[in-house]
Amino acid sequence: MKRMICVMMALCLFVPIGGKAIAKETVKIGLITPLTGDVKTFGESIKNAFAIAVEEYSKKGKYTIQTVIADDRNDPTEGANAALKLVTQDKVAAIIGPATSKVAIPVSVIATQYKVPMITGTATNPKVTFSDGKRKPYVFRACFVDNFQGVVAANFALKDLKAKTAAVLYDVSNDYSKGLGEYFKPTFTKGNGKVVAFESYQKDDVDFSALITKVALKKPDVVFLPDYYNKVALIARQIREKGIKAALVGSDGWDSPELVKIGGSSIIGGYFVSHYSPDRKDPIAEAFIKKYKARHGIVPDALAALTYDAAGILFKALDTAKNPRSEELLKALAPTKGYKGVTGTISFDTNGDAVKSAVILKVEKSGFRYTTTVNP
Repeated sequence: MKRMICVMMALCLFVPIGGKAIAKETVKIGLITPLTGDVKTFGESIKNAFAIAVEEYSKKGKYTIQTVIADDRNDPTEGANAALKLVTQDKVAAIIGPATSKVAIPVSVIATQYKVPMITGTATNPKVTFSDGKRKPYVFRACFVDNFQGVVAANFALKDLKAKTAAVLYDVSNDYSKGLGEYFKPTFTKGNGKVVAFESYQKDDVDFSALITKVALKKPDVVFLPDYYNKVALIARQIREKGIKAALVGSDGWDSPELVKIGGSSIIGGYFVSHYSPDRKDPIAEAFIKKYKARHGIVPDALAALTYDAAGILFKALDTAKNPRSEELLKALAPTKGYKGVTGTISFDTNGDAVKSAVILKVEKSGFRYTTTVNP
């Protein structure tokens, strides 16, 4: 009898007064990221970090999160189609992603058209949040913008590497790559440096010998390669095969463990601008790194860290908003100031862009080593 009473009392602990469980409202959140294609490692990092953020929120947040994940294959058309499905069929409350600017730009247009908040962790081109003289009010990002990143790279080449001359190689079909090249050039020139070669290539090019021959003749002190890790590694190999000994400098698109695997010794010793260093001593960063490493066996890259921050900002707004509908969510997102994330303290400016520091990482055989921090 006593045993039966104890069991009944235990069961009662799980039944609220009135006999009805109060279920949390379910909110759908979309994630657009490249799970296949040329930068699939970006997508893997982003998906892994997103899952951790959702799991943590589910334990303490006001809502139950239902995730809808779409693979954009790093293709603008695929990304746009995925966004249309998310907003018209899945009826998501918000979108996280895409990873790259060339996909995020068309997706941002759809988010604006359908008035669905979007926050990318990693797309850095200014056109993601602001285009044709207009702010896209529903679009935000947890990363710094390319005009800042290009300036940081140029100043590092001038001041830290003591470079007098530079060559720039960029993908003319990629807004991210092209934009960074265009931001680097005037800053380097204003700093009394000389850009001796400013050469473009196409996305699908694999033979860069003609461009690199031009660069070799100019004998630059540095070569700026603002592109993603797979393309950069290929170009770096061909640069070294031509006997060019210039220092290689790049952008956050370098941040992948595949960079050294593909580029080998050719890329070791290069430097690139990034959003965080796993060497950062901070309780928030250390806790995330520990959890990510325990789950996936590797230290999270910047893509993972930024996505975790983007999700954290969105979930905080979700709990702050009166309800999870787009207009109220927008009101809670826009005034974000001083959010303490894995990648540092994040505040949104009037364009929805993150105001934050950048770091310079050096490529070593064992990974990426922190070099310095640059404040906005």
